[in-house]
Amino acid sequence: MKTTGLALALLLVAGTVWAEEAEIVRPAFTNTSWEDKAIEASVYADPYAVSLFSAPHGEDAERVWSQTKSVAWYGVGVAGFLALLPSDFTNWDKSDDRLLEKWWDNVREGPVWDRDVWYINYLGHPYFGGVYYQVARKSGYRQWDAFVYSFLMSTFYWEYGIEAFAEVPSIQDLVVTPVLGWVYGEWAFNKEREIIERGGTVWGSEGWGSTALFFLDPVDSIGRGVNRLFGKDLIKAGTGYFGVQEVPMTNGRVDTQFQVNLRYAFGGGEASPGVSQVQRSSGVRHATDPVDFGMVGITIGGGYLNLDDKWQVSNEWTPVISLGVYFTRAFSARLSYARTELTDGQTGETLTYENYSLDGQYYFNSQADLRPYVTLGIGEALRDQDRDRKTFQVNGGGGLHYRLSPNWAVQLDWRHYYSGRFHTNDDLVSGQLVYRFGKGERAL
Repeated sequence: MKTTGLALALLLVAGTVWAEEAEIVRPAFTNTSWEDKAIEASVYADPYAVSLFSAPHGEDAERVWSQTKSVAWYGVGVAGFLALLPSDFTNWDKSDDRLLEKWWDNVREGPVWDRDVWYINYLGHPYFGGVYYQVARKSGYRQWDAFVYSFLMSTFYWEYGIEAFAEVPSIQDLVVTPVLGWVYGEWAFNKEREIIERGGTVWGSEGWGSTALFFLDPVDSIGRGVNRLFGKDLIKAGTGYFGVQEVPMTNGRVDTQFQVNLRYAFGGGEASPGVSQVQRSSGVRHATDPVDFGMVGITIGGGYLNLDDKWQVSNEWTPVISLGVYFTRAFSARLSYARTELTDGQTGETLTYENYSLDGQYYFNSQADLRPYVTLGIGEALRDQDRDRKTFQVNGGGGLHYRLSPNWAVQLDWRHYYSGRFHTNDDLVSGQLVYRFGKGERAL
């Protein structure tokens, strides 16, 4: 009984000390937003200028560096977790022999079209791309800089860094992680603001709210938890935002005010939203950034595949899909993929044919709705997923792109593929529906 009583007393003392420290050491409000700055239109004279390494407009480079170091350590933990999963799930080589030599061999061999399960490639990777994205986005950088940050982290830290110790870098991951991560990351960035504005609740519950905030930005959430655990700011982390509101006055004027919302919580029940208002001078212009995630587009459709007789297979209809970035109305770049089942002309057996390529498109008459275009790219064709039966290809062609709205378009596409290895000439004619995310096509 005495031991139990002593233990209870120690727990009460420790709890009191923790409570006192929790009151003193509150996570700072560290995140900022590009949209809350007074930005002149001249800033966008070069819309694709990268400010990630210079922070000329008051971006928080210190916060990015602090969270980047945290991500580096968290990534080691994620890699350790993946290493515990079955190899047929991750396709990772778990042997620890000759690690540096294996890393170099994987880097030299890649990138390749990988065989990971779809939810890893097209759900898991975009999620982590969005996590990278928010590190820069919540440090006051533009969407474009946040996308560049996500690309650098996903490519050099993960694909050619940690993951290359276990497998060859993946073509899909190099594109999908930062591109769809841009879409998801911007959605998560804005969704977090909405939740905080409601006092940190989801469905009226602070518990669900804290859970949602954690998964929307685990890097910032873990950083706040680490700071609270050690009683000091080891990581520059903390969530809040400035909101701008126009309030009509009785004299007919409009008063523009700041609204400050803070989020101190790591777990449920500790949300501390606060609000203050500050009048802002009128006449400060806030130019609209011409580069946003509406540049990202996905196409889905079907086409007819006419293969060279040297393949000794039947011609077939095939679904086609692509993911790309529409940098301007006149230029885009896409990763395209087609896959279908063909019949072997000699054995009658069914085999799988795959075709992927990285392409660039140039659109004529780009200010009109109907835009003819030319396309050029490189890629590979694979027969029955056999690495020995794959061949490098170059392709060229053209098509018609018709804009239905800022978000939707249709296009008719023809491409001719040539393989130097097998000296094959293939054609693919397809019709596709194009969807642009966000607000879609802009004036750029």
